[in-house]
Amino acid sequence: MKNIRNFCIIAHIDHGKSTLADRLLQVTETVSERQQQAQVLDDMDLERERGITIKSHAIQMDYNTNGEDYVLNLIDTPGHVDFSYEVSRSIAACEGALLIVDSTQGIQAQTISNLYLAIEQDLEIIPVLNKIDLPNANPEDVKDQIVDLLGCDRDEILSASGKTGEGVPEILEAIVDRVPAPSGDKKAPLQALIFDSTYNAFRGIITYIRIMNGEIRKGDMVKFLNTDKEYYADEVGVLRLEREPRKILSTGDVGYIILGIKTSTEVKVGETITNKENPCDKAIEGFEEVKPMVFAGVYPIDSEDYEDLRASMEKLKLNDASLTFEPESSLALGFGFRCGFLGLLHMEIIQERLDREFGMNVITTVPNVSYIAHTKKGDVFEMHNPSDMPDPNSLDFIEEPFIRAQIITKSEFVGSLMTLCMSKRGMMTNQQYLTSDRVELTYEMPLGEIVFDFYDKLKSISKGYASFDYFQIGFKAAKLVKLDILLNGEGVDALSTLIHFDNAQSFGRRMCEKLKELIPRQQFDIAIQGAIGAKIISRETVKAVRKDVTAKCYGGDITRKRKLLEKQKKGKKKMKQVGNVEVPQKAFLAVLKLD
Repeated sequence: MKNIRNFCIIAHIDHGKSTLADRLLQVTETVSERQQQAQVLDDMDLERERGITIKSHAIQMDYNTNGEDYVLNLIDTPGHVDFSYEVSRSIAACEGALLIVDSTQGIQAQTISNLYLAIEQDLEIIPVLNKIDLPNANPEDVKDQIVDLLGCDRDEILSASGKTGEGVPEILEAIVDRVPAPSGDKKAPLQALIFDSTYNAFRGIITYIRIMNGEIRKGDMVKFLNTDKEYYADEVGVLRLEREPRKILSTGDVGYIILGIKTSTEVKVGETITNKENPCDKAIEGFEEVKPMVFAGVYPIDSEDYEDLRASMEKLKLNDASLTFEPESSLALGFGFRCGFLGLLHMEIIQERLDREFGMNVITTVPNVSYIAHTKKGDVFEMHNPSDMPDPNSLDFIEEPFIRAQIITKSEFVGSLMTLCMSKRGMMTNQQYLTSDRVELTYEMPLGEIVFDFYDKLKSISKGYASFDYFQIGFKAAKLVKLDILLNGEGVDALSTLIHFDNAQSFGRRMCEKLKELIPRQQFDIAIQGAIGAKIISRETVKAVRKDVTAKCYGGDITRKRKLLEKQKKGKKKMKQVGNVEVPQKAFLAVLKLD
């Protein structure tokens, strides 16, 4: 056990975690030349296309130094704020962390928030300065920032380049020297933590575990502490580039276990596995339940696919524990699910994965956040959907979730970023200069304002230099109204939104204009209206497709023309009573990109 080291790699987006992980695998010869490619651990097509890590990936390396063999278990984690739950789970399975900082960009918001996660779990932090081979690298200044942040000595900071491989052997030496060996008792009853799982069509659910105490052998009977269910350990092993079966896994090991479970709801991340014969007395302190930030309805395009969609979502939840969903129905879209996501990127990735991995074609409704409604009778309840809103006469007030946002940027962009935050109803609580040209802005703002396009605007205003991180701080009362969209007087529940009173008028007008472009013309006029309660605040009309019925009347009496027009008018009126308006899929998506 003294020769095992478990560590993860944490950093902000694009600071070179996956590239550095590639070099570590290359130097330890875990990956052969034939298997070597960029982002070895990112095995999803989506991750390669976008150049981001979505899932944390575990892999085991062998390393020999001073005549001793060491086993290094590496977990590469995502950097995007939407996948921070992956990071917190990876950290729970480790004793040490490599904190990677880009020497051209310096410390950014996600660097700080991931660092705090690691410090809370009492991990040994090894700071690494990456990308030192770039001509615009500024290692001395960035080292000062790291010393300020961590309070470590300058000599403790390692310099490396993931691209050229410079400094990688020193990182491996530092991991062996500085990261503590796992603590635990081999003789104690088995106690293992599930930190991830994945679904395999042939083997059932493959569960990734970190063993805290005791050991597990192939063929053991194990049980889950929280659900009290018992299983037969069909196969245990370690995670190399492929899964490698072993006879036994003992304390400190990170590996996988196949229990032949077919129903995806039985495995929960954070669950404790123990031995049936000799169980441990208490569960491991798992991680906190995930709190979804953004809610949206996901509906199958064909209502017959509802059960398939449920099965796909359950399999996806195994692999992404931060997804939450519950069934709901909509008048416009039929049966579907109300899903909770950690952010808009998370929502986009889930939609893409449903399409690629399970062939599910889905419609996603307008995303929103959860609100708390207080009625005049004193009842309090949560609203995840605008249709849950009580009658305006019985409503007392609504509270919306607020976040504390930290933005780190170059000082030249401060003015325009302040304007952006103020337009999103943000209030500045702090402004701090980290160096002469880097500023940290702290804002308190409503979560509902940032879920749409805040991040994109932040990046474009700051030319990609600003970084953004946020966490929820509670609920505050707000003047919110429900904006309904009516087509020929019929409400479309999937397009209704909860919005702040000050923005309702302009948003309603823009929405009607956009829908006018997207809804195809019919044989009758379509009235598109934005309404708050009974009050109409905006209107557009999609004109009917008309045939020129008077074309055959050349000259002659005007009454002949009028007779034909009246006849057409009656026909249109009759058609309007029986006709229904199809809202195209594009309309649901366009509402998200309104600006």
